[in-house]
Amino acid sequence: MSKFFIKKTEKKPRGAIFLSGNGSDTEKILSDFSEHKELRHWIPAVLVTDRPKTSRAAEIAGKYGLPLVEHGIAAFYRSHGSDKVTVATPEGRRIRELWTAALLEKLQPFDLDFAVLAGFITLTNIAAVLPCLNVHPGDLTYEKDGRRLLTGLHTVPIELAILEGLDHLRCSVILVRPFSGKADEVDSGHILGISEKMPMDLQGHSPEELRAIFRSRTHGHFHGANRDLLFDLANHNQELLKAAGDHIVYHRVIDDFAAGMFTESDSGALLYRDKPVKTVEYRADGTCVPIPL
Repeated sequence: MSKFFIKKTEKKPRGAIFLSGNGSDTEKILSDFSEHKELRHWIPAVLVTDRPKTSRAAEIAGKYGLPLVEHGIAAFYRSHGSDKVTVATPEGRRIRELWTAALLEKLQPFDLDFAVLAGFITLTNIAAVLPCLNVHPGDLTYEKDGRRLLTGLHTVPIELAILEGLDHLRCSVILVRPFSGKADEVDSGHILGISEKMPMDLQGHSPEELRAIFRSRTHGHFHGANRDLLFDLANHNQELLKAAGDHIVYHRVIDDFAAGMFTESDSGALLYRDKPVKTVEYRADGTCVPIPL
């Protein structure tokens, strides 16, 4: 027996797309859907943004004729007495839970079956209610000391890959685990798909030079604590990976997921077309290759 992540019905499952910024992943997903609507196994039902003033969500929703749910995170925190959007404190986590509950209430009318996080920054436990897919800028199949090494938010996975001395990058599409206080736990779900290897572009700099920069940081190790060369190179490679990874892989994984090609065995193993896999590599030539356990 295998467990479907989406309840099987005669109708195509309905998905919400969540975004926080410029929406390049969202546009690629919706462009693919528009071009191949009759062949796709799902329906984009609504766009959702937590940053209504700064994201391109309204523009993209208008372009593709989709309803838009705006649920500003900063304004919500302010309305609950906090000027800082954080989950680092018990009060911050309490407000985040309230924010998530209010968002789920706004989404009720859309009869959703799953969600797609496409450049959605805010950590939320919405995955406890809806299956959520996310594209991650790191190869989550790469492990060290028995754990996934390239986890974390923003450019952190790419900085870690640079410091590890890797000569390539991949993006991973994961089934998100609910957030309950630790950022890395959302990256611990099933790895549904990975992209092909993209060469790392260090622009002539060596890993040793960049490790020295990392050791010299004094105000925190990752994500722009210092806008230094390591951060800038990680950001540069993340933009390259969107084109070489996200925009090739994500919309295809979403469609396979909606079609029920991914299931879970009674023992909790990921299955692709009913066979156990570690993940599936989606290639630029349109083929995909299951990676065995």
